[in-house]
Amino acid sequence: MGSTPSAPRADDHVNGDVSYWFRDGGVPEPGSRLPGPRACDVCIVGAGYTGLWTAYYLKRARPDLRIVVLEKEFAGFGASGRNGGWVVGELAGSREAYARRHGKDATVALQRAMFDTVDEVVRVAAEEGIDADVVKGGVLTVARNQAQRARLTGLVRHAREWGWTEDDLVVTGPGDRIRVEGAVGAVWSPHCARVQPAALARGLARVVRALGVEIFERTPVLRIRPRTAHVCPAATTPYGTVTAEHVIRATEGFTAALSGHHRDWLPMNSSMIVTTPLPADVWARVGWENAELLGDMAHYYVYAQRTADGRIAFGGRGRPYRYGSRIDDAGRTQPETIDVLWRMLTEMFPAVAGEARVAHAWSGVLGVPRDWCSTVVVDHESGLGHAGGYTGHGVATANLAGRTLRDLVLREDSELTALPWVNWRVRRWEPEPLRWLGVQAMYALYRAADARESASSSARTSLLAHVADTITGH
Repeated sequence: MGSTPSAPRADDHVNGDVSYWFRDGGVPEPGSRLPGPRACDVCIVGAGYTGLWTAYYLKRARPDLRIVVLEKEFAGFGASGRNGGWVVGELAGSREAYARRHGKDATVALQRAMFDTVDEVVRVAAEEGIDADVVKGGVLTVARNQAQRARLTGLVRHAREWGWTEDDLVVTGPGDRIRVEGAVGAVWSPHCARVQPAALARGLARVVRALGVEIFERTPVLRIRPRTAHVCPAATTPYGTVTAEHVIRATEGFTAALSGHHRDWLPMNSSMIVTTPLPADVWARVGWENAELLGDMAHYYVYAQRTADGRIAFGGRGRPYRYGSRIDDAGRTQPETIDVLWRMLTEMFPAVAGEARVAHAWSGVLGVPRDWCSTVVVDHESGLGHAGGYTGHGVATANLAGRTLRDLVLREDSELTALPWVNWRVRRWEPEPLRWLGVQAMYALYRAADARESASSSARTSLLAHVADTITGH
């Protein structure tokens, strides 16, 4: 493919420092640590979206509940403060896998619940006064070569088979809504909203604290203990142990750092850049007049939004995985990854080249289960529960998880607790070095497949991508 030219950087560009989304007010100073042993009704490990939504819905349902949230850094430090800002109603998992165990109707019900979740996030943000630039503008998916166009056609056909109506997924012209260079096909779905991720996390933390939830930051959890005949479930920290009737693990991409959970979910790395503000004439040429989110049909796919302050935030996989499930907490991104993302952005939007620069780059991790199916679990015998494995759809799915965990903890049978991802069990990832080798091979094959498809007029998906699909089991 040749070398990638270096992306132009603004003089004050930032690399890492959590993410660009924390620009207003800077990266927050973590709050107080757990001051000592605590007893409560529900202990939640992790103050990202899953933990905060769970605390919110539990406290709204039962104001008398004593709820403690434990967070290693500060609320929103992980993927909740670093993502692309897509509140997207796509199913976080394999339709076929869910249907094999629970039937097609149950899987369609889960998909409909995801659609409704987008509106639920919009509703709560408005009602609770959370100013997070939330706009429901839908999501546009484009194809940029013939193989991608064929996959886009297949995506529409497949969606129709699983209950998506013509209102749920609209086939549009390739130049409609957003003018992406080289686009040969596009579809739009209304089931997506733009959000400023860190503002949503900060707002949720403010709201749950006001409701009486205790959030202790700078408090890493070392291990989680189940209920036995003699002791309650508990979360152990360096500053004391929190005992509770239920301990809920809401650590998503950071789960591998917990004792006993190293191979549960793979921490997949994703990277983003954001441009300096674009002038009006560039926006006129791009045609991105609304708040649609943007993705493509590449195997090594990208995701983007037009930010509320007139920039393009643009993301992709970068270096997808670090050996041993290590996590770079600071969010620094390799210069070569920044350059690749800039090349992709300016290939899609040539008008941006020469008119903008990279203002900020960052990375974060998302949780990927071995079968790519998200799950929400509460085991009343052990007193333990968890949710996650969102495979990149966590901004919306975490809200659905929070509402479902509420019903499960309170032992309430509901439409949510009947959904097929409840109590879903998956096998663990392979040990190293097999895990590292598999992920590296998978993404190398996807990159090569994209390059071959871009250079060809064939409508067939590259064989290399099929090989990668076999490796992933996706």
